[in-house]
Amino acid sequence: MALATFTHTGEQVQSFKLISGHSIPAVGLGTWRAGSHATNSVFTSILEAGYRHIDTAWEYGVQEEVGHALKAAMHAGIERRDLFVTSKLWCTELEPGRVRSALSNTLQELQLDYLDLYLIHWPFRLKEGASRPPKATDMLEFDMEGVWREMEKLVKDGVVRDIGVCNFTLNKLNKLLGFAQTMPSVCQMEMHPGWRNDKMLEACKKSGIHVTAYSPLGSSEGGRDLIHDPVVERIARKVNKSPGQVLVKWALKRGTSVIPKSSNPNRIKENIQVFGWDMPHEDFQALCSIPNQGRVLDGEELFVNKEEGPCRSVAQLWDNEV
Repeated sequence: MALATFTHTGEQVQSFKLISGHSIPAVGLGTWRAGSHATNSVFTSILEAGYRHIDTAWEYGVQEEVGHALKAAMHAGIERRDLFVTSKLWCTELEPGRVRSALSNTLQELQLDYLDLYLIHWPFRLKEGASRPPKATDMLEFDMEGVWREMEKLVKDGVVRDIGVCNFTLNKLNKLLGFAQTMPSVCQMEMHPGWRNDKMLEACKKSGIHVTAYSPLGSSEGGRDLIHDPVVERIARKVNKSPGQVLVKWALKRGTSVIPKSSNPNRIKENIQVFGWDMPHEDFQALCSIPNQGRVLDGEELFVNKEEGPCRSVAQLWDNEV
């Protein structure tokens, strides 16, 4: 369900209602690979562009930088209650006894008292110091139910408002739904016209789980640069918007929130200027019909070890849902 709110500049910004009753801003700033630019990017996004949704993770190695930016933004007058901050539980911490301490570390780095959303980053438990990609002895048994119970406790204790998952397959999501007492509010996954991930989106909608799309612009590094896709460029010229804005708008029209990443101040501002105009239905459908569907960020570098690993192919990693 989409809701409209307004920034201090009077521009309409959309948000979505979560199953918990909380709202998630429709457009957020992703901080993966933000590096030393993270503080400036986050501060610019909040103070100059009107973002209220910031997505980060312990594994990104930028939580302290993000924390400095959040503190500076609040010092400049932004209320904490108006921000929506997401972080993620890394694979080495996927053990019931480590969940709360991992969150405490994240809150300390972000200089926050609570998170709006805490996600399981990947559904694979790794040994501390695991090689990348992991060998067979590096991947440990993942007690999904035990970890989820601990995450549910974080919600009850008020240190996390919503919990969810990232990079899950249908198979793993169904397993989680079989024992969850607190439903996952959000499922975050790669999603763009080059990888629509329709089955997962439909399953989440049926269960009332909101979807956040990461890498909404594709990835030039991953070989799927949608910014320069002919279909995207044609539509951008037609509606007099940038290709990035067209791709973000497509994600919103599917009912997903979206977290484009950028360290360029102009791009950061541009990516949230996607309200107050619409995309014609035929153009939306054209983006829904882009061929050669496939993941860009398939986890191969992180988890697939073709010689010595428990996951020896991308297909196996994704439960053959590719």
